[in-house]
Amino acid sequence: MFQFQYQHNTIYQEFVDSIHINPLGVHSLNRIPFLPISFFKTHTITTTDFEPETVFESSGTTGSVNSRHYIKDIDLYKENFIRIFDMFYGDPTEWCILGLLPSYLERENSSLVLMVNQLISMSDNSNSGFYLREHEKLYHTLLHNEFIKQPTLLIGVTFGLLEFAEKYSANLKHTVIMETGGMKGRRKELLRSEVHNILASRFGQEAIHSEYGMTELLSQAYSKGKGIFKSPPWMKVLLRDEDDPFTIKSDNSSKDPVTGLINVIDLANIYSCAFIATDDIGRLHPNGNFEVLGRSDNTDIRGCTLMAL
Repeated sequence: MFQFQYQHNTIYQEFVDSIHINPLGVHSLNRIPFLPISFFKTHTITTTDFEPETVFESSGTTGSVNSRHYIKDIDLYKENFIRIFDMFYGDPTEWCILGLLPSYLERENSSLVLMVNQLISMSDNSNSGFYLREHEKLYHTLLHNEFIKQPTLLIGVTFGLLEFAEKYSANLKHTVIMETGGMKGRRKELLRSEVHNILASRFGQEAIHSEYGMTELLSQAYSKGKGIFKSPPWMKVLLRDEDDPFTIKSDNSSKDPVTGLINVIDLANIYSCAFIATDDIGRLHPNGNFEVLGRSDNTDIRGCTLMAL
């Protein structure tokens, strides 16, 4: 994948050359250059020449420059996230899927909205759907599903879930609540643990789930509790040194968790860039699972900002 993208991605090739990496000398993950995620804001990142079927665009604050991810094959993205969902949660047809994504539904080109919409369309449950400002209807749907013991997924942006939790509470034993991050300046920033404690308390949950994804990636990692994420086999997290972006701190061979800035390998990113240096701070466990501790101080605020622990 590295050799393919070096040969057919002009921006990535220029980046690799600019840091004086000989592509023929790259024989391990630690030697692969990771493209700074900010390049998606300033350049068209494509591998091979193609007319994109769609362009995913990140959310952001007023006046910010948003990232753009040019998608050659939208079916590849759909097949990918469906396989990942099935891997972690099973067949989406068996779930009632409820989306609480107010800010994302109000704009176009959101990869998250497309993903949730596709999962909703695959659900066999007539109550599956987006609940934009229909908190009362959402509440009664959750109670109905609880009564009939229907497996339910409530997936929502963080501020949306908190707003809902301020109005309603219930003891939901057959519902998975999943936050996708994102305060977007709507309210005071809270620690992820604080958010999870609030939601768990209001809805009788043992653990709050999380999704780790972004506009610049096509794959997602999921946490089923305590903020510990697990990736699909074709997505891998490495950590780079905070002071030297070209030094990988761990390749998962360490016996103890290691903290650093998150690099992501996403092999589904065939036609953009599979090697992304994010602005997130993470902790990598020896088994390859990881936590997201926050964002580095010198980055701008993103709409999908992940809260510090």
